[in-house]
Amino acid sequence: MRVFNFAAGPATLPLPVLEQARDELLDWRGCGMSVMEISHRSKAFIAVAQESEALLRELLAVPAHYKVLFMQGGATAQFSAVPLNLATPESSVEYLNTGSWSKKAIAEARRFCKVSVVADQAASGYNDVPPRDSLRLTGSAAYVHYTPNETIGGVEFDYIPESGSVPLVADLSSTILSRPLDVSRFALIYAGAQKNIGPAGLCVVIVREDLIGRARAGTPVTLDYQAMADEGSMLNTPPTFGWYLAGLVLRWIRAQGGVEALGERNRLKAQTLYRAIDESRFYRNPVAKHCRSWMNVPFTLARPELDRQFLTEANAAGLTNLEGHRSVGGMRASLYNAMPLEGVQALVAFMKEFERRNG
Repeated sequence: MRVFNFAAGPATLPLPVLEQARDELLDWRGCGMSVMEISHRSKAFIAVAQESEALLRELLAVPAHYKVLFMQGGATAQFSAVPLNLATPESSVEYLNTGSWSKKAIAEARRFCKVSVVADQAASGYNDVPPRDSLRLTGSAAYVHYTPNETIGGVEFDYIPESGSVPLVADLSSTILSRPLDVSRFALIYAGAQKNIGPAGLCVVIVREDLIGRARAGTPVTLDYQAMADEGSMLNTPPTFGWYLAGLVLRWIRAQGGVEALGERNRLKAQTLYRAIDESRFYRNPVAKHCRSWMNVPFTLARPELDRQFLTEANAAGLTNLEGHRSVGGMRASLYNAMPLEGVQALVAFMKEFERRNG
């Protein structure tokens, strides 16, 4: 029996995608082999890779002067790749610190260049984002980096920072493809696949062409954007099965009406869950209302000693992976594209019944 999987990543995948992958697993397109067994250099797989890129470009309206790369190492590898490709050891770069993933990106960048943290939300408990007019960017950095959605804390920017002529870099792992996005506002976007794109193993990088070819000496070749672009993201053997599944997910997104339709659906899912939390005295979301994430909804119970009971009973009801990240505790429901509204409604119904019995 399929459950409603609220995991933050690897996350739930669309059922039609899983069914198609199952049906094609042993004999892909009549070739007598699995897609996992064919060469990444074959015409058949190159066609898969090209279709995936074309679909991503279509769904996000990626401008022609941007490269789309399918890389390995997850978003974490990009914490190193970004400074190695866009900055020198003497460069100053500017980071916004809004939570766990920002902090990790900052720590890694400090190994390669001079990092200035121009906004730090630690004092808020990472429950807010810096006000738009509070940012004090110098205009002279090699790039500005921020995390639009902090998966662990459930904090999401309600604006795109204005960086002027300085390249703006964003870790969009948790929000890519969840709603329309003006790619031209960014110089570089990267996103781990395991939330809205496909299974773990891929990282999508969308980078303006004028920013590639700048990698510093000593940059590992698999992190060099120019080297990867020159080889069509196949400098070495890519995770072919993950790439194939990503293509199926992108097809599914288009069939749903694209990111516009999914954006409206995601808005409704988030509103449904936040409304249930706000109307209750038993549940609480700690994030400032103007920057609550659509994708990751943390919440706590009025009586923390009931946490384990809540999780056990939710799991028995087919509502799984609701435990909050170990660093913050509580609960967290991730509402990525493949989570249907029915799953959110089932969670809300369970929460209300649990409150009735234990509140």
